[in-house]
Amino acid sequence: MEKTTIIGLDLAKNVFQAHGAKADGSVAFRKKLTRNQVLPFFAEQPVCVVAMEACASAHHWARSIRDLGHEVRLIPPIYVKPFVKRQKNDSADAEAIAEAASRPTMRFVAVKGVEQQAAGMAFRTRDLFIRQKTQTINALRGHLAEYGVIAPAGVANLGRLVEVIQRQDSDLPIAVLELARMLVDQIGALQHRIDELDHEIRHRAREDSVASRLMTVPGIGPICASAMMALAPPAESFARGRDFSAWLGLVPKQHSSGGKERLGRTSKMGQRDLRRLLITGAMAVVRWAALRGPRVGSWLEKMMIRKPRMLVAVALANKMARIAWALMAQGGVYRDPTTAA
Repeated sequence: MEKTTIIGLDLAKNVFQAHGAKADGSVAFRKKLTRNQVLPFFAEQPVCVVAMEACASAHHWARSIRDLGHEVRLIPPIYVKPFVKRQKNDSADAEAIAEAASRPTMRFVAVKGVEQQAAGMAFRTRDLFIRQKTQTINALRGHLAEYGVIAPAGVANLGRLVEVIQRQDSDLPIAVLELARMLVDQIGALQHRIDELDHEIRHRAREDSVASRLMTVPGIGPICASAMMALAPPAESFARGRDFSAWLGLVPKQHSSGGKERLGRTSKMGQRDLRRLLITGAMAVVRWAALRGPRVGSWLEKMMIRKPRMLVAVALANKMARIAWALMAQGGVYRDPTTAA
């Protein structure tokens, strides 16, 4: 009897669907599993390839099933969708996962370790607190605007609102002052948590040798370096720096046909948080160069003369991503081209 070579597992909270396929692609079994039955079921299976979509809880199950001796492959959900036949249900999804995993040109997601996921959670928690702080500041500004208290947008102008709230001779109703003070306290609590996470992330960046080398690149600070270590796949997953930049969505989007290349705007595919951090860091470099003047004859000077500032920042972020990949894959630290020459 021909053994099962690939098992497609459709993940869920409580009820999982497994689809076993033989080497010739024929169906070996279709089985529904409860959460408690998943690991005992795979412990009884002969060593094979287990494929799953890279979705919620996928890395946890990948680590657990890999510890049983199986080869685990995580597939981006967008690459599984074309293999779903007709109706969408758990059984069809599991079959599509197994079919997608058997393709020789399929792209897979690297399984993350516990520490890497913890670092990514710290970064995303910080990002959540920043969004909540921004929402609270906007709510405070909006509520006070209803009573004629106006302040420009931006965290730097929060002090104006706080000054009005704390003023003893304020004309605002007592109920409004009490609620506004609650919002100000919430902003302060969120800022305290953000500062704690910043301290933790900076400490991790200084302790990590790769993150320390990444921070030698102009425009890459502790937050960006730590996020790159936590959210990006291993450097060996990419053949060259351009592949890493393309994964981040910093290269032009193609719509070519008939031998004619048509390049459009950046694709904006891949990890959006890393892309945002790289562009933010690149914009800081561009602004600094605009104030002090870029180096004469440098690539940055030529770009700033011919192109808009935002376009220059995106192009610089593309270069930073390629440099970061080279440092992660080949080692060393960043050296300024003019200094190196």
